[in-house]
Amino acid sequence: MNKEKALIAYVTRMGDNAIIMAQRLSEWVGHGPELEEEMAMGNFALDYVGQSRMYFSYAGELEGKGRSEDDICFLRDGWDYGNVLLLEQPNGDYGETIARLVLFETFYSLQLGALVTSPAKKLAEIAARAIKESTYHLRHAGHWLIRLGDGTDESHRRVQDAIDRLWTYTGELFEADQVDQIMQSDWEAPDLTDLRGHWHRQIDELLAKATLQKPDDGWMDSGGKNGHHSEHLGYILAEMQSLQRTYPGANW
Repeated sequence: MNKEKALIAYVTRMGDNAIIMAQRLSEWVGHGPELEEEMAMGNFALDYVGQSRMYFSYAGELEGKGRSEDDICFLRDGWDYGNVLLLEQPNGDYGETIARLVLFETFYSLQLGALVTSPAKKLAEIAARAIKESTYHLRHAGHWLIRLGDGTDESHRRVQDAIDRLWTYTGELFEADQVDQIMQSDWEAPDLTDLRGHWHRQIDELLAKATLQKPDDGWMDSGGKNGHHSEHLGYILAEMQSLQRTYPGANW
């Protein structure tokens, strides 16, 4: 794999992460614990949709095959998606959604922070825009994690259970394959081993404030980056792609 193909794959994966997270967060509209949080999750989802559009448009531009952002988003099957497994897991209760946001956004904000100096100028520009949104998402989710973890016995138990369930999907965030290695050497993408250390330090600090215990690292589930997904992704794509599949070529 040459560096140009690695860049396309990397950018597409980032778009996949963004659009799948957007779909999950949008499911809270009409179901949130309070109106303000429904609006927050809806706005976060829109942030991710906007980011996915930038990533997919850039990927289409790089590959030069005339594919639009819609083509890349709506006309690929599950095995073509490279999002991490963490993001496609069901929302669970609100505490579980908050836990997932904290675990992913901590990683994502660090990743974006490293990419703002990438020689891939368009990727650096996208990262510079996205990191502002990611930083706010993380601050919001972090406040909620502390509120729930250091709240009632019931809220503490439930959010601790959520952290324990989701922890097995966090290892994949730091698994470096050929794409990641080429991106690091040729496009100054972050070293995932180094990123993992920073991630753990931030997570440790936040969990301590929330009076939560960090699970032990054990067996980690993975495969999403290479197109091996759980059954949950199929349901997400069936809903997300229904209009385009029913009316091929439809546009606004």
